Amino acid sequence: MSKEDSIEVQGTVVEKFPSGKFSVQLEHERLVLAHLAGRLRRNRIRVLAGDKVTLELSPYDLTKGRITFRHR
Repeated sequence: MSKEDSIEVQGTVVEKFPSGKFSVQLEHERLVLAHLAGRLRRNRIRVLAGDKVTLELSPYDLTKGRITFRHR
């Protein structure tokens, strides 16, 4: 696995923090701290508690991730 590889998972946003970070509950009962990808921030996509999202997890630290897509 190289540095550019990432693990893609889906989860539900549990809590939004003031610093632009989110607490996300994954499908397999794991809690992850995530931030928005640049594309979502640039297009001003709002992510709220309860939204279903797709995350990219870092292969080095499975407790941190990046939100890449918000499902409707």
